[in-house]
Amino acid sequence: MRKVYLFIRKILKRSFDNIRNERLKENLLQAVPFWIGSIITGIVAVLYAQIFALGEHTLNRILNWNLWMIFIIAPVGFVLSWWLVKKYAPYAKGSGIPQVMAAVDLANPKDNHLIHKLLSLRIIIIKIVSSFVLVSSGGAIGREGPTIQIAGSIFRKVYEFLPAWWPKISKKNMILTGAAAGLSAAFNTPLGGIVFAVEELSKTHINYFKTALFTAVIIAGLTAQSLAGSYLYLAYPKTNDVTLWIMFPIIFVSGISGILSSQLSVAMLKINRLKKKLKSDLSNIIFLVISALIIASIAFFINRDILGSGKDIIERVLFSDDKIEAWYVPILRMLGPALAFTSGGAGGIFAPALSTGATIGSVFAGIMNLTDNETNVLILAGMVAFLTGITRAPFTSAILVLEMTDRHSLIFHLMLAGMMSSIFSVLISRNSLYESLKTNFINDIIKHK
Repeated sequence: MRKVYLFIRKILKRSFDNIRNERLKENLLQAVPFWIGSIITGIVAVLYAQIFALGEHTLNRILNWNLWMIFIIAPVGFVLSWWLVKKYAPYAKGSGIPQVMAAVDLANPKDNHLIHKLLSLRIIIIKIVSSFVLVSSGGAIGREGPTIQIAGSIFRKVYEFLPAWWPKISKKNMILTGAAAGLSAAFNTPLGGIVFAVEELSKTHINYFKTALFTAVIIAGLTAQSLAGSYLYLAYPKTNDVTLWIMFPIIFVSGISGILSSQLSVAMLKINRLKKKLKSDLSNIIFLVISALIIASIAFFINRDILGSGKDIIERVLFSDDKIEAWYVPILRMLGPALAFTSGGAGGIFAPALSTGATIGSVFAGIMNLTDNETNVLILAGMVAFLTGITRAPFTSAILVLEMTDRHSLIFHLMLAGMMSSIFSVLISRNSLYESLKTNFINDIIKHK
């Protein structure tokens, strides 16, 4: 492997030495690492998506055979997922987005040496394996946040392989671009990836790395599409013939979603603080088994919708005649992520947040007796609003849902939903879940460096 690397580096050096225009040579050299990272990210994102889907599919097949199996699968899976992270990569737990945000903040001469704890090859492997185990055991998690940490790790590794003679590239910009490419590949949403990098991650002016960002997002997305095909994350829900009066239900549902999602964030942070007080492994295992048995009991006796990422729920309410959810389903969709996300295993909250918002929109559409198309609009607004309450990134949330569904006519409806959620979520907590977790990660790394 070392010989192959040296051979490739030698060929590249000779090729670029033959380019006489120094400015062109430097620009090309600076672009190549971003292109390589983007291609690898696209490939890994598609493979990870297939592995994650296999986990959900396997769980459903087992439970369709015998629902009682959830009482065995859930406790074993929760404990195993937590143990893998604790044993091999402690900073692979949870979403991955707070870790990338922390890595961006640590990308300075003083703290550069700490980034490997947050972004590495080991993180990639454990992130994939742990999240597969957790979703296979009924954990209400998503793969999108983990894909962002995986992409950040890939770009960091590409950066480290650059030889000494390579033109200087900002490590911070590499990590930022990797995160954007990861989101683009995970959701097939290039604009969402760009907006996410600017709104959620970047504290610098976009002019410093806009070319690298745009090209990386495009290349990662095209690579993913070439492997998985051109697709929409959520196809084409019908939303035509909707009048402007739908804005009033959107404002109402967005406010409710913003409050509930912010409250969920606060609850998960409290659970994390409670878990930190559990010093022994036995205490953590008992906590995880109890959490898993709660989820298993609800799945067996009440509703299986508490399990998994929730994408099937979104597809059901948007594309079938069964559009109205029972009043308690949003509660289950909040309880599931609260217990799975805080388990200590790997897994994101993007997809669960979208599904929770979809159920909230569905429930209130039924109460308001809306038409099917109006119901679809309210469901999409609920998705944007709930995700905004978690991330505090209204534009990212609106653009993501817009690109997932190709409903460009709803851009103002979705932006309104994000804005209203952002306003109402602050009533519960000023800081986003990711910001709070980012601070925790940074403090923990610096404490134990």
